[in-house]
Amino acid sequence: MVVSLKPKPVTLNNSQIYFNPKCKTSPVLVPVVNLTDPNAKTQIVKACEEFGFFKVVNHGVRPEFLTQLEEEAIKFFALPQSHKDKAGPSDPFGYGSKRIGPNGDVGWIEYILLNANSDTKTIAVFRQTTPTFREVVEVYMEEMKDMSSKVLEMVAEELKIEPKEKLSKLVKVKESDSCLRMNHYPEKEETRDKEEVGFGEHTDPQLVSVLRSNNTEGLQICLKDGTWVDVPPDHSTFFVIVGDTLQVMTNGRFRSVRHRVLTNTKRSRLSMIYFAGPPLTEKIAPFSCLAPKKEDCLYREFTWSQYKSAAYKTKLYLG
Repeated sequence: MVVSLKPKPVTLNNSQIYFNPKCKTSPVLVPVVNLTDPNAKTQIVKACEEFGFFKVVNHGVRPEFLTQLEEEAIKFFALPQSHKDKAGPSDPFGYGSKRIGPNGDVGWIEYILLNANSDTKTIAVFRQTTPTFREVVEVYMEEMKDMSSKVLEMVAEELKIEPKEKLSKLVKVKESDSCLRMNHYPEKEETRDKEEVGFGEHTDPQLVSVLRSNNTEGLQICLKDGTWVDVPPDHSTFFVIVGDTLQVMTNGRFRSVRHRVLTNTKRSRLSMIYFAGPPLTEKIAPFSCLAPKKEDCLYREFTWSQYKSAAYKTKLYLG
């Protein structure tokens, strides 16, 4: 969907990017970045170039807080369906079940999508939950804003983008268009021989996404050669995913990674993804330091609002 000025092998959010290679899944050694390491910024950039994906350790978020948040989310998803439906339907914020987005995509999933700046649908979700749920969710979103900002600032430093706050300020400002998604993939009474789609193949349109899940497997990413690989779950860490917008701003140096969730287990999976997005009016284009000449630019300029609108109209790949 991102408009490229030159023919390139990958076009974001175009149906071509969702071609599903017939490859067997295999394990992969996920890059691990210690945020307290003096070389963290170098490691982050390398991981973003090679995988578009990495694991974060020593992140500073208290384990007991993460446990509390997970418990509150589980309480909500355990409510009677009629109660949960009062927090929906998602449009796009609110509670949703099985239907993903406006394009007829479905999956073995129920979810909550919350606006970081609150809106009518987000408040509707909070009305169906305990006061503790809202409290921990709001604190969590602040923690995720801080983590995504820190990662983006390290990226800017390593890539010599000046000022170094040029990227991080996009998610720090009040107008930042960020959101939190809680996905619940319910347990099944029976498992099938064939894995089922929980959430279809896609890339994330924002700058970066920060993901955490419980210890249930299912997440897969697609490598550059088209091989799908399983990402071992780790409830004590976070995973950072490069989004389409960051790919454009780095002029293709970073690549947004295709990922999906498959379900073939009797254990339920719970994941929380913070999507760090820029303000709706922000103009997105390659940084001049990474594309000094006009002919070096691989992408046309657009606003985040324009791209977001187009990105949410694309279908997931479920094959």
